[in-house]
Amino acid sequence: MPVLGVIACGHPETAAAAEDILRAGGNAFDAIVAAHFTACVAEPVLASLGGGGFLLAHPADGPGIIYDFFAQTPRQKCPHDQIEFHPIHADFGTATQEFHIGPGAIATPGAVKGMFAIQRDLCTMPMQELVQPALHLARQGMKINAFQAYIFNIIKPILLATPQSQALYADRRDATQVIAADQVLKFSAMADAMEVLAKEGEALFYRGEIAREIVRLCQGGGGHLTAADLEDYQVIKRKPLQFNYRQARISTNPAPSSGGLLIGFALKLLDSVALERTDAGSPEHLQLLSRIMALTNKARVDAHIDGHGSAESRHLLDADFLQQYQQQIHQRSESTRGTTHISVTDRHGNMAGMTVSNGEGCGHVIPDTDIMLNNMLGEEDLNPNGFHQWQPNQRMTSMMAPSSVLLADDRRLVIGSGGSNRLRTAILQVLVNIIDFGMSVEDAVHQPRIHHEAGLLSLEQGLPHASVTALTGSHPRHKIWPELNLFFGGTHCVMQQGNELLGSGDPRRGGVARVVET
Repeated sequence: MPVLGVIACGHPETAAAAEDILRAGGNAFDAIVAAHFTACVAEPVLASLGGGGFLLAHPADGPGIIYDFFAQTPRQKCPHDQIEFHPIHADFGTATQEFHIGPGAIATPGAVKGMFAIQRDLCTMPMQELVQPALHLARQGMKINAFQAYIFNIIKPILLATPQSQALYADRRDATQVIAADQVLKFSAMADAMEVLAKEGEALFYRGEIAREIVRLCQGGGGHLTAADLEDYQVIKRKPLQFNYRQARISTNPAPSSGGLLIGFALKLLDSVALERTDAGSPEHLQLLSRIMALTNKARVDAHIDGHGSAESRHLLDADFLQQYQQQIHQRSESTRGTTHISVTDRHGNMAGMTVSNGEGCGHVIPDTDIMLNNMLGEEDLNPNGFHQWQPNQRMTSMMAPSSVLLADDRRLVIGSGGSNRLRTAILQVLVNIIDFGMSVEDAVHQPRIHHEAGLLSLEQGLPHASVTALTGSHPRHKIWPELNLFFGGTHCVMQQGNELLGSGDPRRGGVARVVET
């Protein structure tokens, strides 16, 4: 039976939107734009029109291109005592993490301009058709699944931070709790806003009434954003960072974002090691990965990748710089978020990978839109030098790294992940599983993972006993997670293998994959 395309993403409704568009004759880029609008409804903590992200596009008949529609720092910085910027604690069950919210945490959002830029350049269908699946879902309502309920509970203090957010996300039976699994969530105002945006264009969000509401919220409530921030925002098109690993050619997100660069660094270190002499999941394999993760974290500091747009590939992937770390690998081999990813490939060979984020959200909703704005200025991972140290009017860097891989046998892969700092190690491990160990896409995604950061080694349940014993023995600071967990990212992947299209959604983040047949 002829195949129209394959989708891998974080929610069945997101996948269904892409499937609808492929069946209507759209290409991979039509499908991924529609999927993103629907993810804003189906995965509202992880995707929002108040956030931003990146698209890696590989048209069948042209070179790859990155669309950078990530957050931009404001043009002016208000004094600390004049902004609303306060901490909350997200409860992951086994650990807590501090985030900062309020209008003072909002950076200029790029998602809306990103979708319109992609639609103009790459899509075959009008925007009014691409938003239809999202409009339908937002108006009819969506039953919350167990994973989304889990995410909501983690950031409950954010979702209940303001009366406007409470009205959307509070439990219908107990307003002190967030909406629970099997309850229905509707976004009627979001549907109306999307419908008008599709008709009137992005100017509504950046110069029109929605822009004015954002400015009122920030200027009246202790934020940095002004009308000039919104009016001047631009989507940036970049040439992908490309490098070889073994016999594979990898394209990924370039500087100023750092995730693709750090994945490339780690793979370059691995390239000097004969992994075919080890078994997947063996103590030798995982000890090596742990060392490389630690060295990659060190290189991030040594190369002065500071989280404010200074990631420089010309240093980190230089042979001389790499050699220092390769020597350490060989010397030692003898004895370390709110994000979602969508991957789509169509029957014509167009490939698209989009990773987006809203941080965790700032707790404030744009009036009459149901759209929560981001808290990128309150994200510790995006501000490693400390809060309020950001430089004005700069594109923020990110770990997000939508990537494509051309394998030696002409198989083509699109991969990306959510998961803040863990997303780069998640992508790294899936790529190694496929390229070095010959795993299928599904097996590569489902394989238990590790993550090494700040001296702490985290391990997922399911690794071989001998490997766990070896790793915990050599890493006094360690944590064993009892199951596959969203902490370790969410790598949603699709692959073209001759005339066959394959995909795998990551179960850690509610992942689904769908092959669309005629």
